[in-house]
Amino acid sequence: SNLLPDGVRPSLGPDATALGQIFWYTLEGRDENGKVTGGWDLQELRSIQDFYVKYALSSASGVSEVASIGGYVQEYQVDVNPELIRQYNISLDQIVKAIKESNRDIGAQTVEINKAEYLVRGLGYVKSKSDIENAVVSSKEFTAVRIKDIGNVALGPAVRRGILDKEGAEVVGGVVVARFGANPLEVINNVKSKIDELKSGLPSKQLSDGRTSQLTIVPFYDRTELIEETLETLNSALVLEILITILVIILMVLNLRASMLISGLLPVAVLMVFIAMKLFGVDANIVALSGIAIAIGTMVDVGIILSENIVRHLDENGEELAINTVIYNATTEVSGAILTAVMTTIISFIPVFTMIGAEGKLFRPLAFTKTFALVASIIVALFLIPPFAAYLFKKRRNKISIRFLLNGALVIIGIVAVIFGYWLGLILVAFGVLAILKLLNKIDQRQLNMSNMGVSVAAIIYLLSSYWRPLGVDRNIFMNLVFVAIICFGLLIIFKLFKRYYVQILNWALNNKLAFLSIPTIIVISGFLIMRNTGQEFMPSLNEGSFLLMPTSMPHSGIEENKRVLQQLDMAVASIPEIETVVGKAGRVESALDPAPLSMYENMIIYKPEYMLNSEGKQKRFRVNDQGQFVLKDGSVVTNPNNDGQNELFNSNLKADQLIEDSNGEFYRNWRPEIKSADDIWDEIVKVTKLPGVTSAPKLQPIETRLVMLQTGMRAPMGIKVKGQDLTKIEAFGVELEAILKEVEGVKDEAVFADRIVGKPYLLIDIDREKIARYGISINQVQQVLGIALGGMVLSQTVEGRERYGIRVRYPRELRSNPTDLEQIYVPVESGSPVPLGELASIKYEQGPQVIKSEDTFLVGYVLFDKLENFAEVNVVENAQKLIREKIESGELVVPDAVNYAFTGTYENQLRAAKTLSIVVPLALLIIFLILYFQFRSVTTSLMVFTGIAVAFAGGFLMIWLYGQEWFFNFNFLGENLRDLFQMKTINLSVAVWVGFIALFGIATDDGVVMATYLKQTFKRNLPENLEEVRASVVEAGKKRIRPCLMTTATTILALLPILTSTGRGSDIMIPMAIPSFGGMLIALITL
Repeated sequence: SNLLPDGVRPSLGPDATALGQIFWYTLEGRDENGKVTGGWDLQELRSIQDFYVKYALSSASGVSEVASIGGYVQEYQVDVNPELIRQYNISLDQIVKAIKESNRDIGAQTVEINKAEYLVRGLGYVKSKSDIENAVVSSKEFTAVRIKDIGNVALGPAVRRGILDKEGAEVVGGVVVARFGANPLEVINNVKSKIDELKSGLPSKQLSDGRTSQLTIVPFYDRTELIEETLETLNSALVLEILITILVIILMVLNLRASMLISGLLPVAVLMVFIAMKLFGVDANIVALSGIAIAIGTMVDVGIILSENIVRHLDENGEELAINTVIYNATTEVSGAILTAVMTTIISFIPVFTMIGAEGKLFRPLAFTKTFALVASIIVALFLIPPFAAYLFKKRRNKISIRFLLNGALVIIGIVAVIFGYWLGLILVAFGVLAILKLLNKIDQRQLNMSNMGVSVAAIIYLLSSYWRPLGVDRNIFMNLVFVAIICFGLLIIFKLFKRYYVQILNWALNNKLAFLSIPTIIVISGFLIMRNTGQEFMPSLNEGSFLLMPTSMPHSGIEENKRVLQQLDMAVASIPEIETVVGKAGRVESALDPAPLSMYENMIIYKPEYMLNSEGKQKRFRVNDQGQFVLKDGSVVTNPNNDGQNELFNSNLKADQLIEDSNGEFYRNWRPEIKSADDIWDEIVKVTKLPGVTSAPKLQPIETRLVMLQTGMRAPMGIKVKGQDLTKIEAFGVELEAILKEVEGVKDEAVFADRIVGKPYLLIDIDREKIARYGISINQVQQVLGIALGGMVLSQTVEGRERYGIRVRYPRELRSNPTDLEQIYVPVESGSPVPLGELASIKYEQGPQVIKSEDTFLVGYVLFDKLENFAEVNVVENAQKLIREKIESGELVVPDAVNYAFTGTYENQLRAAKTLSIVVPLALLIIFLILYFQFRSVTTSLMVFTGIAVAFAGGFLMIWLYGQEWFFNFNFLGENLRDLFQMKTINLSVAVWVGFIALFGIATDDGVVMATYLKQTFKRNLPENLEEVRASVVEAGKKRIRPCLMTTATTILALLPILTSTGRGSDIMIPMAIPSFGGMLIALITL
């Protein structure tokens, strides 16, 4: 603290980071209909924000701070006239002392009167302008010289370093910052509860037109919607995965009781995962829940293997052994294989537990939930399925009358359910009627079983098509039903055909070993070649539903110019029909977390969801008439351009509360027909925000930007950090790098920008020490005059209830607006007349830094850039590094002395993650091999199973390569392009993709473990003595284990389809994680 200048008092900042800015709002006057009204000035709003709203919201649990922005901070401004000061021979020190002494309360202990104690207070706080005006500065010849005699006192705005603008109108607002480690959703809910408490106490005004303007807290950025939408996307995916696995089980097991056994216990396992998450403090975010989604396939696989073995043993047993003995034998036969398969999957996630930095915080919860899911599947498989199987498969003999009674009750309950609108009652009716027909001997047991499975399959297909809309919500249920049925049954038929011809395929492979082994060899080689040529990036962007436009103006631009430009930007963006609202900020909020200069803009752009949501934030259908027009509550109609392509009829201002919800209606699309994705909206924003004197900005989103700025200190995901000891050299070298980067392949020209560090104009007052010495004046005396007269000094604070306002002294604006006037500022001399500043100092202009940044004891500047679409960020950085090296080697670029540069941004995160994975992934694979060895006690068998990982690994890369090929799936089916439907585009190697591969490593050996375990048991039982007997044993084992292996593969592949076709919030992260497993398991079929 001894190194800090006088008057600088360091204090602790909030226990939070800029990433905790979870809730932004404005204060607006609104009438009874919710329409914006006038009647409130910016100073008045800022006072209410600073002294009422801010304190109230700060008390919400989990809030670190509430920072104000915008409007004017009121202060008492004392403008003293230097000529009058000279005439009265008064110094600035006397004025300062007079004002300080006129604003003071004291406590004078207590007085006891009539045995009662009274607290004594001396009242002296300033309450109005007149209190300051009448403050006595000096007294000569019994005449008091007051402040009003030498200057003017007025209420005015303090100097501000931040502006807030909403769609072209200046506003007042605030930002709520959550504490580090707090749950954002809980904090936002606590803040909203406080707002509900506070709103009744906010002031209101009667306007001149008779309307009442009620001050309202209006949020414009709220993470609740993003959090709930991402969780809803994943919850839907989980439900669909469960439904698909049930469908696969029914169709492939062809045993309703076994299907019920596996399907019924799957939700139990998922519930156990949530209990473990609660106990271990793992938050239910999108990545954590993705762990459950990834694990669903393995969880079901364990149940399938055990249940299928139980059913097979029961079929082979007849009546020889007791049912408990049969189930025990079936369980012990595969329990070792099940434990080994699950252990390899758990071990495969060790690399995720070792991740550090941003990737560790993001994906470690996924590793926890997947581990919980696998442990839960073991508990369910080995401790719940056997007893439930004994109960379900036990033969019972009930009286026919009781059966009639039970099934009749089932039919009645079903009919009642249908009457009350629950169509699932039809299933109960169907089950009851079929059972009654069986009792009446109208159908036999086989027909009953097949009919029950048919009803179950129909119900599941209907549920799938109702909640899984791969063709889009604007297509009717029937078309989605057809598509879902075709894709599910199509894949299942392929698996059935594979099972049917498996023995012939196996025999051919055994007879033509070299020809067959060349297939996986070619696949593995191709996969590794594709891996070497696949682009790399740190993480795919999560679609947040909002953009953050961050251009900058020139450093010398003043506050009024920045305000004008900010308003132009906001009005231009607000004119785009797809934009819900746009709020821009120039400068900083009143917080240590936001050190932004005035020339930096942050335009928070919230765009409308593609389809209209209801008041609960859910996508709903709305009523249409016979002509397909949407009917409004006031009886009028509007045409949706998504239905008929009539742009001129597009109503961009329509709200959900104007439409009528109708389950038989249509979805209202908020976007114009030519707008297909959020990227198209960003392109529109870029077009309208091209203003002279304003830089372009990379495509950013609020959370993404805060994270990048927190990690690197710059406002772009890619950049070059230039370090040195001289800011001028740093800036000059940065400008040279800017020109070179524009030549780099894959770099977006308009997004390249080097920091203009030394561009702020300075007005320097150079005090001549010789001259001030002649007058006996010190440097401090001159500086004090400058500080008070020119800059102004807050001398004291008024206490007006809860409100506090500063009292500032300075010269009038007209006496300090240019250098000539500054030269006339008088500096008092102890003996003699005051001396003009012009005689003591020289005044000159000079350019200097607007902000000084340092890192590792070096000064630093940034060169920002962004990549073009379909280019990987690591490849772009490598291209840039190569070109810069070539320029340096050729002499075209010279690195100044004591200056160095390094690429920074998410590129650094990718390098760190790749380095960690390059060490830990091989270690995890080694542990998996050791587990296999302990299971089989044979290096050959373990290697045979282990090779499944290599084949699946290559299969994952083949699928990634196919996703990037324009011809792959590029055709229409049922009116939809399949490439668009499955969101096929270039996939870069990111941490999310590697997590998908890590998940694949674990499940790739599952089928091999099951098959090899039974092979070992078959060899032990048959004791083959020659090659023919060995082949016969292999075919026997393969024939008996192919069904459970195909079922596990089918459930894994089909369960991933809802994720691959998902378009909801959060799918950007889930799809790259699912692709490796989808492609790997498809190719892994050849390992069977």
